[in-house]
Amino acid sequence: MIDVCHLITGLGPGGAESMLNKLAGTQTSAVRHTVVSMIPEGFFAPLLRERGVRVYDLGMARGLPNPLALFRLVSLLRDIRPDVLQTWLYHADLLGLIAGKLAGVSAISWNIRCSNMDMRHYGRLSRVMPHLLARLSSGPDVCVVNSRAGKCAHENLGYRPKRWEVIPNGFDLAQFRPDAARRKTLRRQLGANDNTFLVGMVARVDPMKDHAGMLAALSRLNAEGRDLIGVFVGRGCEEDGPLVSQIQEWNLENHVRMLGERKDISGILSALDVFALASHSEGFPNVVGEAMACGTPVVVSDVGDCRDIVGRFGCVVPPGDVHALTRALADTYALGHDGRTRLSAERRSHIEERYGLPIIVERYEALYRDLMEKH
Repeated sequence: MIDVCHLITGLGPGGAESMLNKLAGTQTSAVRHTVVSMIPEGFFAPLLRERGVRVYDLGMARGLPNPLALFRLVSLLRDIRPDVLQTWLYHADLLGLIAGKLAGVSAISWNIRCSNMDMRHYGRLSRVMPHLLARLSSGPDVCVVNSRAGKCAHENLGYRPKRWEVIPNGFDLAQFRPDAARRKTLRRQLGANDNTFLVGMVARVDPMKDHAGMLAALSRLNAEGRDLIGVFVGRGCEEDGPLVSQIQEWNLENHVRMLGERKDISGILSALDVFALASHSEGFPNVVGEAMACGTPVVVSDVGDCRDIVGRFGCVVPPGDVHALTRALADTYALGHDGRTRLSAERRSHIEERYGLPIIVERYEALYRDLMEKH
């Protein structure tokens, strides 16, 4: 059995965190997983423990470098003695590379989860980090990336690893599935009748997610007389959150539901008439595949690998183009309920055949076996 230790910035809700939870939480006879969070435990920690995964944290504070964490991690790695150290996200890549070398870990694998992020919206340390890592990118044994767009973007930044490995995100089709009963219940709770056009966006509030563009599109659809409700889910999407002023500016107070962070994402996606992703930048967004696994129509911006994910089963619009986003949502509305559900089974099959979780878990395990054979 191969022992893999995963190091990640945190375990709160997020795409990388979700994929780590699915990978480490999948019990196989080939790999034993341990997870280390740099900051105190978040949403996924108890879920991992329920599946028998050991979870530790280094006690760091978000945004504050802590040299003591390096020594804690080196000590922990020497105790665990993993065969592979798999790091997730930039800060963990840096800390893991240093600690892994000091602890004598046999193989180190970085995991890159984004593509063309506009770093102007982030702190100085986050802006510097990709360029620093580019200089160090020959240090790990392999750089895993979840999208071809992410690989290209990081090559342009100067990343020159010994080896690239593109492994997309995987989806649990047992968890994400069409559910008529949950759809009916959630729509009633959201104040939507059978004719209400329910548009959803699941994303933390972040400049690159472009909630402003989504609200502008909803405002235009509302002005055209469509019966609609916009549903926003994620950190920052609370009723008293940072989007309140924009909602008021667009006169959408009666046409949006701010749900904040939720655990019942599968049920929410099943309740929607369309899922929309308006991001300026993505790598391989989990929630697009999750929506399609639920049979829900999708409208996505042409960023990262979104076009590849949706194939012929979704609408793709230029990022930042509110007019194109509005028209794509209007076209989906015009299909009516029967038209929107006609390809539900095909959407789900498309995700299962290309990105089913067992397929992706096996690809990670094959990588770890290969790393062990080379050491």
